[in-house]
Amino acid sequence: MPDCEIIGEKFPESVVYLKTMKTRIVSLLSGGVLALAALPSSLPAADAEGFTPIFDGNSLAGWDGNPGFWRVEDGTITGQTTPEKPTPGNTFIIWRGGELDDFELKAEYRIVGGNSGIQYRSFEVPNEKWVVGGYQADFEAGETWSGLNYGERFRGILAKRGEKAVVGENHQPTVTGVLGDAKELQGKIKKEDWNEYHVVAKGYNFKHFINGTQMSELDDEDKEQRRAGGVLALQLHAGDPMKVQFRNIRIKRLPLEAGRKKVVFVAGNPSHGWGSHEHRAGNLLLANALNTNMGDKILAVNYDGGWPKDPTAFDNADAVVMFCDGGGGHMVVPHLAELAPVMARGVGLGCIHYAVEVEKERGGKEFLEWTGGYFETKWSVNPHWEAEFTRFPEHAVTRGVKPFKTNDEWYYHMRFRENMEGVTPILSALPPEGTAKGPDGDHSGNADVRAAVLERK
Repeated sequence: MPDCEIIGEKFPESVVYLKTMKTRIVSLLSGGVLALAALPSSLPAADAEGFTPIFDGNSLAGWDGNPGFWRVEDGTITGQTTPEKPTPGNTFIIWRGGELDDFELKAEYRIVGGNSGIQYRSFEVPNEKWVVGGYQADFEAGETWSGLNYGERFRGILAKRGEKAVVGENHQPTVTGVLGDAKELQGKIKKEDWNEYHVVAKGYNFKHFINGTQMSELDDEDKEQRRAGGVLALQLHAGDPMKVQFRNIRIKRLPLEAGRKKVVFVAGNPSHGWGSHEHRAGNLLLANALNTNMGDKILAVNYDGGWPKDPTAFDNADAVVMFCDGGGGHMVVPHLAELAPVMARGVGLGCIHYAVEVEKERGGKEFLEWTGGYFETKWSVNPHWEAEFTRFPEHAVTRGVKPFKTNDEWYYHMRFRENMEGVTPILSALPPEGTAKGPDGDHSGNADVRAAVLERK
């Protein structure tokens, strides 16, 4: 009897089931709009402190800057201007792996002449390529600015070296404490030599350290302008000729502040015609709805173009939404081993529409364990028919749901865990016999589904 259960919420073209297992609830939506899935990438593993490299030391893969100013030199990301080739304005090389929310960053830098910085939780300035604004961990060849928190195109100086400051609703910083004498702190920085910058961003508290010494601290209470996430970028400053180099660039994502959850949306590559199976657009709409209506409780972020290139994409995720093609081309299949430790952490997993289908031999066993079921080729079917739902169990997702019927593409005869262990049916309906009478195929019909439908009659 469970083989023909259709369980789900009322979403366009969707069938959902919820599995409560251990202490987590995992939602899986097949045939429609929302889901959860989690997977880390195949880039370098984290070190003993939990920091993951984001620069390979050999190329600018994953980084995007003006090639006239940025290059790899002696295992470093190097930015340089000359008298013959100045930059007319500050220019940046942007990390394209993903965006940063709560994190720690460690990077070594060396600067000869000029000013530079590490931009984080920043925004790209419209219509100006390789130009960003936001929080900046500042440093320079001189002796004034290194260590401060500067708002590039974003409110100006926020906390000077040696200061603890708070930015209020008036967008202006107020000094609230002292970390040390600015000149003495400058003495901790090696001139024209390698130094280590350490940035900690937790909630709206930002700390800057150089060579292990705290240089500044900012609490941003400016609810109108403060930023919860954004891009990471490295600066090459306009003005006198300069050279800046970075190496050993590593990040560690931190759990979001108490009471706030992070949902990571992952979109597969386009595979259908325009306006059909819009993986990226669907995820953007859902993420925007969460951020707009529940921003104080949820942070939703997006990754496009298939499996994330960001090796830390799921390190501080509470749930991951995956909207992509399924079957043999499912983007999770080559990364099942990477997904396993994420699931072991209790991260939510689910799939939108076709993403519910994995191969029996590659992913079937894992999905049974992680979500309680999946769409199995040559076993499950996805016909269109009018399903009617008259009764609902008592569950958080059924609150306010009234009886309804709708004609849609319903996935059924799913492969569930034995005896539906840990699976909570939400929507159940009896498919008409005609939905299983088509010719046998990967999705269209088979002897098992026909028998199951007839038995339920």
